[in-house]
Amino acid sequence: MQKKHLLLAILVTAVWGLNFPVTKLGLAGIDPLLLTALRFALAALPWVFFVERPRVAFRWLAAYGLIFGVAMWALINQGIAMGVPPGTASLLIQCSAFFTLGWGVLFFGERLGQPQRIGSLLAAIGLGGIVLCSPGDSSKAGFALVIGSAMAWSIGNVIIKVSKVREVFAFVVWASLFAPIPLLLLTWLLHGSAPFNALPSQLNATTLLSLAFQVYAATHFSYWGWNLLLREYPLSRVAPLSLLIPVFGIFSSMAILGQYPSPSDWGLILLILLAIALSSGQLQVLRCAIVRVDWTRMKRQKTGD
Repeated sequence: MQKKHLLLAILVTAVWGLNFPVTKLGLAGIDPLLLTALRFALAALPWVFFVERPRVAFRWLAAYGLIFGVAMWALINQGIAMGVPPGTASLLIQCSAFFTLGWGVLFFGERLGQPQRIGSLLAAIGLGGIVLCSPGDSSKAGFALVIGSAMAWSIGNVIIKVSKVREVFAFVVWASLFAPIPLLLLTWLLHGSAPFNALPSQLNATTLLSLAFQVYAATHFSYWGWNLLLREYPLSRVAPLSLLIPVFGIFSSMAILGQYPSPSDWGLILLILLAIALSSGQLQVLRCAIVRVDWTRMKRQKTGD
């Protein structure tokens, strides 16, 4: 990977990891569902008037918009608001990889290798440990919501695969049109008019910066950068870089929010990271890279002799 693309990959994953504590700052003042509605409204408007509609069926845009906005991010924001640490949320959402493996087996006839099976088992142990070690019932419900969001993300991956979309950035912009209205209706049904009445007083500098970061950095820029990498390089080379997201998420939460995992949490976090690396083939990639370096060194030494 060229240096400029490697730097872009690191920047994208850093933005996505940083987005979790930044979202927490926005949730301190705005209702989670209303904040999510504002995010996707700004992600779609006015950009749909300047970005050409992707060449996919209308139903795929609607389905992805509802899954991505209403199911995935609404659940993440609600879970963080209920007490899930943003760093832990950035880790749990990566478990969508295991749900995606399951959909691949169910719908596309794919087979799981031994690394994927072992990784899924380790992830299940780590997830169970994190949920059981959570401090209270509300937090346990929050963890369940974040895990549900990982499930939603995996369904979104299936939609992208089935729709065969090529213009990922345009796809996200246009799909975002379908999220705000259902989210606004849910906010009204669950909380009445109170969140809407309180909104003008809650739009301070912190919440506005949080919202702007979620829309323009975490959504527009990061999806553009990730799509560029996927276009330039094989998926197997780009996908494992997503392991950097929870790393940035955990450490940025420590720096911004002062939320430090306990020793037991660190052990469970490392277990899940190992499971994700094992299932994504990152360990195999690393082993092959080491073998390649050793082989190159041996050839150079032989040539020198």
